[in-house]
Amino acid sequence: MTRLKTLFDEESKANDEQLGPSSCINVESVERLNEKAFPNGDLYVGDFKEILPHGKGKYTWSDGTVYDGDWEAGKMAGKGLLIWPSGAKYNGDISGGYLHGFGAFTASDGSIYEGHWRMNIRHGYGKKKYSNSDIYEGEWKEGEHEGKGIYFWNNGNKYTGNWKRGKMHGRGVMEWINGDHYNGCWFNGFRHGNGIYQYADGGYYFGTWTRGLKDGKGLFYPAGSKRPSLKKCCTSLGYDDDHKTALPQCSSLHLEEHIVKKPSIKRSLSEKISVSGVLKGSGRMSSKTAESSGLSDSGREFVHHNSSGTFSFDSDAGQSELQENTAVIYEREYMQGVMIKERIRDYNELSKKAEKKTKFHAKETQKSSCVGIFKGHNSYHLMLNLQLGIRYTVGKITPVPKREVRAADFGDRARITMFFPKKGSQFTPPHKSIDFYWKDYCPMVFRHLRELFKLDAAEYMMSICGDDGLTEISSPGKSGSLFYLSHDDKFVIKTLKKSELKVLLKMLPKYHNHVKEHENTLITKFFGLHRITLPGRRKVRFVVMGNMFCTELRIHRRYDLKGSTHGRITDKDKIHENTTLKDLDLSYEFHMDKSLREFLFDQIADDCAFLKSQQIIDYSLLLGLHFRAPEPLDGLVEPPNISPNMQSSPAGQDGEVLFPSKGFVLLAHEPSSVNTDPGPHIRGRALRAFSLGNQEVDIMVPGTGRLRVQLGVNMPARANHKLPQDESDSAEVELFEVYDVILYMGIIDILQEYNAKKKAEHAYKSVKFGPTTISVVEPELYANRFTNFLKQKVFPGQP
Repeated sequence: MTRLKTLFDEESKANDEQLGPSSCINVESVERLNEKAFPNGDLYVGDFKEILPHGKGKYTWSDGTVYDGDWEAGKMAGKGLLIWPSGAKYNGDISGGYLHGFGAFTASDGSIYEGHWRMNIRHGYGKKKYSNSDIYEGEWKEGEHEGKGIYFWNNGNKYTGNWKRGKMHGRGVMEWINGDHYNGCWFNGFRHGNGIYQYADGGYYFGTWTRGLKDGKGLFYPAGSKRPSLKKCCTSLGYDDDHKTALPQCSSLHLEEHIVKKPSIKRSLSEKISVSGVLKGSGRMSSKTAESSGLSDSGREFVHHNSSGTFSFDSDAGQSELQENTAVIYEREYMQGVMIKERIRDYNELSKKAEKKTKFHAKETQKSSCVGIFKGHNSYHLMLNLQLGIRYTVGKITPVPKREVRAADFGDRARITMFFPKKGSQFTPPHKSIDFYWKDYCPMVFRHLRELFKLDAAEYMMSICGDDGLTEISSPGKSGSLFYLSHDDKFVIKTLKKSELKVLLKMLPKYHNHVKEHENTLITKFFGLHRITLPGRRKVRFVVMGNMFCTELRIHRRYDLKGSTHGRITDKDKIHENTTLKDLDLSYEFHMDKSLREFLFDQIADDCAFLKSQQIIDYSLLLGLHFRAPEPLDGLVEPPNISPNMQSSPAGQDGEVLFPSKGFVLLAHEPSSVNTDPGPHIRGRALRAFSLGNQEVDIMVPGTGRLRVQLGVNMPARANHKLPQDESDSAEVELFEVYDVILYMGIIDILQEYNAKKKAEHAYKSVKFGPTTISVVEPELYANRFTNFLKQKVFPGQP
């Protein structure tokens, strides 16, 4: 009892720290009728059962703390009132000596919480009014905001949406007192992902944010401009509402219903409203530390091209006062808050572009035979079947004692098969999918591969089979394959053709040896090979691979590079935010540290030699670029919102940067300073950089932190943009020519043999298009052309 009282006193003084457990009262005391006095000065008056308090009673501690309520076998249980000398009090349910159930707690600072508790911790639905008059009403978990909730600031701002660990996370709407609204995705307290920002004057911006900064392509509609349906707006930017390509962790956005129609008004710059810093134990959002989530976009600034050919820095407040019914729209692209490109578009032109993309998307979906078979509920069943099968296989194979891989572990006969009836069986659980047969190929080999890649079996199973499920993503290629992404972005699951499965099983012994001997291999990591047989004998084959773009940094560009030219360009009308571009679309060349480049091409040579030995062609380098915001013209760029973990600095109100950025910094590798946890695409040791005396290096990324540099992962480079000699479209302005980038890369699509069918295709296309331009060539020529293209065109040596 004394322990509970002391902990409550400490909690009250610390403004809502978590509460501790209780213990039974000390029975060594002087007893009277319905009263018991303790040697330390405590006093109990009330009902007893034998020698223990039981029923109604009042316990007074020697320091003045009082509990008046129900007791059971010497413990507080039922309903009661607790009052502390500091003035804090609790009135509500108690169970087993804990605050448990529903109750109201008033802290000594005047804050009041009324809602559900679990074991002395706020948990469930509750409402809290803070001492500064802020109010949160919604779901709590383990003492923090988590789930759906509304937060009201004392200055009139309001957030309605999802929370996680005390921060805005998921889908949510922020409303500022000045009339601005943001409706979109949030991550860890920042605007992060796709969303729409509506200004009080009626203008709005639709685009993407990363950690509170505008990042990627977006559309700005000035006040008075005609607003299209947001579905068309999404299509023009390449956002697929069904598959959540813009942000996997945010539910698909249906923003149309949340647009607030307001009259056009003239406004001044809004104040920088802060909403950051959840106080430990209280959940109050501090108004002293600026954070991205609370900064409104009013008074935002932008760079535009004027008649003199220079760039000036104006306020959108003036831009918003354009004439009514203007048809002018600004198509913009940002990198960490810095606008790097702007194109003035006509509303009718943009609408036609969106309509054309919608028709193309529908046509491509119909052409994709595999996707056509498994859409709707069947796609859901496939995902559920995958999770059930992988959970079963990993659970069955993990307890088997470790041993070396044997020849018998390879091939089609090395497999685990199981029938999963919907109602369950002696070996399988009941489930909500349809009956299916499961086959797991070479389970011992893939277990050993996961161990080679330092992948924990439990983490692997939770990534794919956890409650958050899998996300279906659209296919970037012509194969019509289905792709699923794990909830943590670590793994990609792809459907295979029967021929591709046979090639993988055939090459698996040599693949196993290759990745064992070359820890820095760029070749795709395979973690599992499976088959599902559905009713009607329909067979679907899957391979689990590492996601090469699993990073906390945003991937701004994606390229699939083969080294051929025929058909290797993307139609401009089909390019959107998440399009994987091709060889002839690449308008950059990348210069990197001398030693990093040598390591890269040594490994490419080893990997190509392996693929050549297996008669593989048609593979490509998947290249992802993260751009660092370039140095601004005249030192003027747009300001970042400030993370709780960053020092306060000048910040604008729309996620745009005001101060010049700095490039990446290479530092000597320190294992204790970087995350060394193995990931789905993380490879061997840290790389050595010539510029740092051939020491192993890390890279310091401003605003993110220190990252380990590995082959194909977190590799710094300088991207030189090759500007066209004749700019035919004068409405589009490319503001910068040189960028600091971080590269992510790997060799993919390694399951195509140069077989009789491909030889016939080579003969036909050689005559029609020329033997050097086509992708289908014999393996040795393919490997040489692939390597030379990367050396000469993509990663040339220092000039």
